[in-house]
Amino acid sequence: MQKIKDVIKGISGLDEQLMQKTQKRLDNLTKPLGSLGRLEELAKLLTGITGKENPELKNKVIFTLACDHGVTEEKVSPYPKEVTAQMVYNFLNGGAGINVLARHVGAKVVVADMGVAEVVHSVRQSIVHSFKDKKINFGTKNFVKGPAMTRDEAIRSIEAGIELVEEEASNGIDIIGTGEMGIGNTTPSSAITAVFTKRKVEELTGRGAGLDDAGLKSKIAVVKKALEVNKPNANDPLDVLSKVGGFEIGGLAGIILAAAAKKIPVVIDGFISGAAALIAYQIEPKTKDYMLAAHCSVEKGHKAILEHIGLKPILDLDLKLGEGTGAALAMSIIDAAVKILTQMATFKSAGVSEKKGAVPKIV
Repeated sequence: MQKIKDVIKGISGLDEQLMQKTQKRLDNLTKPLGSLGRLEELAKLLTGITGKENPELKNKVIFTLACDHGVTEEKVSPYPKEVTAQMVYNFLNGGAGINVLARHVGAKVVVADMGVAEVVHSVRQSIVHSFKDKKINFGTKNFVKGPAMTRDEAIRSIEAGIELVEEEASNGIDIIGTGEMGIGNTTPSSAITAVFTKRKVEELTGRGAGLDDAGLKSKIAVVKKALEVNKPNANDPLDVLSKVGGFEIGGLAGIILAAAAKKIPVVIDGFISGAAALIAYQIEPKTKDYMLAAHCSVEKGHKAILEHIGLKPILDLDLKLGEGTGAALAMSIIDAAVKILTQMATFKSAGVSEKKGAVPKIV
């Protein structure tokens, strides 16, 4: 727990003075005021987060955390839990959606086993150098029968996420993306979202990987039962995580906390990453300043999360894959925003006439 406390102490606010300076700079670029919309907003935010007048996003890292969930016993997903481990190997072989999109934007993918229900064999790990074994347990417990994990396991999952950032930071990180893989993990995400937003479970629970109407109805009942059995305390995010969460959700919360402490922008992917963002936000509200919402997922609970935290999604592409795919795509937009700030000419430097007929001297 001390590691979490130390990280929280290191989280400060944005560099407001630099952001004001950046706004003046943006206003003097060769364009009408505000004409590049959210690109300008993102560029200014990146300077406030990093404290750098000319930020660069050379080292992009996406953390894809994997975990199995005991609640799959309740048939909350049309896929068997074995798919979690199979997809981990797909990540390590470079064949998944996140691998393709990460290559597209020049990002490194770090795959971490937070609680896969089987041993990920080292001979297959050797295919890449981005695998991290942070296994807390062989999956969570079925939370309709009791807590998903112990409080100590919840703490360890968050600390493991912090460690992932600390270990990778030695190689340099300019921007972080969150991602996950875990059959059944939209179910704990719905439960976590219901606890913190106080909205009805029916409003927050979607079809996940493709449930039919009967499956969705059953899933909603499962979430309701989990909340009734466990009675998670909304004022204690560790209690919520331990009772109805997942190890990968805790790990992602730790990554967000560590990113904020190190002044690294963190791009939040979809619904499950959003549930982790809720945990991090409840632990330390200042983490919000360091979060960028990649997109708004098809999973209806995701919109509720973004509204609760106060985040505006960059993209809306009907995505629902997870893995960090939305984060990868959004990184491209964020990178473009930074390059507008750092590479675009000002009216003065370009010798372009400004508004009201002012003609700057050509230099």
